[in-house]
Amino acid sequence: MNAPDPSCLPTHLGYLKLTHVAENYDALAQQAAAKRWTHVEYLERLLDGEYQLRQHRAAERRIQAARFCAVKTLDSYEWDWPKKINEAQVRNIFRLGFVTQKSNVIFMGRCGTGKSHLALALGYHACQHGHTVLYTSAIDALNRLVAAKAAHRLRTEFRRYLAPSILVCDELGYLPLDKVGADLVFQLISQRYEQGSLVLTTNLEYKRWSEIFNNDSGLTSAILDRVLHRADTVVIEGKSYRMKGHAEAAA
Repeated sequence: MNAPDPSCLPTHLGYLKLTHVAENYDALAQQAAAKRWTHVEYLERLLDGEYQLRQHRAAERRIQAARFCAVKTLDSYEWDWPKKINEAQVRNIFRLGFVTQKSNVIFMGRCGTGKSHLALALGYHACQHGHTVLYTSAIDALNRLVAAKAAHRLRTEFRRYLAPSILVCDELGYLPLDKVGADLVFQLISQRYEQGSLVLTTNLEYKRWSEIFNNDSGLTSAILDRVLHRADTVVIEGKSYRMKGHAEAAA
């Protein structure tokens, strides 16, 4: 059997799409010789670099597919601004156990208290840890579903919201829904129930949710039953952070 031709190595690595290995095998081999690594140690370091590169690229693809309106992180959240928030509860949620349990997370509070920031940060964090996510505002999702229903492609549009492990639905409750809208949201929540996680932000307490859903107490009760089964509710109290600058200027 003929010895392998070393000049073929870049071609073979390119064919196998081992980008990191192709770019680093020679320099790492020199480092391995200088530090007297074993063949296994050299191989482990080389393949670990390839693994890390692929993990990073996969996370970037998930983040792009999530269609976040902005990139937020937990580190950039200002914990001292809200009058009340359970930081330990939030940090526990970011351990992402709710995803495997297919349970829900609700961030509840007035405008400007950081609900959307935390929801976006949670979705971004989940993408980085291997989970598929889709972000949407409640109104955008509703508009798309209404248009899909009129075009007789509602089932196809529902798949968009049912496919990811986590659906982040922002600003539920800022505008009331008519009967058609309320029914569509109920269908969406019902189909995701115990099939995937919901992350919701809302400015209304649960006792006021009937105001969202066309004052239909029966429908509201059915929605709450599905949303709150195995759910974490994070209540945030305080003034709007967006008004912080105005308050400081007036002081």
